[in-house]
Amino acid sequence: MKDSSVPDMFDKIESEGTDIGDLLSKIPGFSGYMERGRRREADQLLRETIASRLEESRLQLSNVHKELGRDIVKAMDYAEPLGTADTRLMGLIGKINDAPEGYAGFFDAVKVKEDDLARIYAFDESMLAYAEQISADIDALEKAVLEDMDIAGGIRMLDGTLREANTAFSNRQEVLSGIS
Repeated sequence: MKDSSVPDMFDKIESEGTDIGDLLSKIPGFSGYMERGRRREADQLLRETIASRLEESRLQLSNVHKELGRDIVKAMDYAEPLGTADTRLMGLIGKINDAPEGYAGFFDAVKVKEDDLARIYAFDESMLAYAEQISADIDALEKAVLEDMDIAGGIRMLDGTLREANTAFSNRQEVLSGIS
């Protein structure tokens, strides 16, 4: 799941080379080091962006929960599934914030190979697409609540997207731990 309208963070950072960076890249072996460093920066920037967008979605989900609370029957009917979705979203945000970077330095315990680094970056890009889908699912749920439509279906849709996003992020962790 990738949104082609999202700029490639690695390409952006790579295109922002400096004169000193160009000079240092001529040192044998240093260019590979610089590329990994830029990938590390891109990975960190992308994960911060994803976490920030998911935090915004969580605030919006909180507002949906408040809106449901205006009707005590609806609030009771949907409290558990909505709470489960919120817990999944909060867990995903925590995983993203606490995830190791997609690059291991010379002395780090986990060494990440260059091809694995590209895979990790692809996972992170897909997470940005998931963040956008989660936001869209919450928009749809909010509309369902306001229009008294299929609230249960909206919660199921959101929960399904959250499950997929968590699974996709687990795949990233497997690459870092050398499982895949």
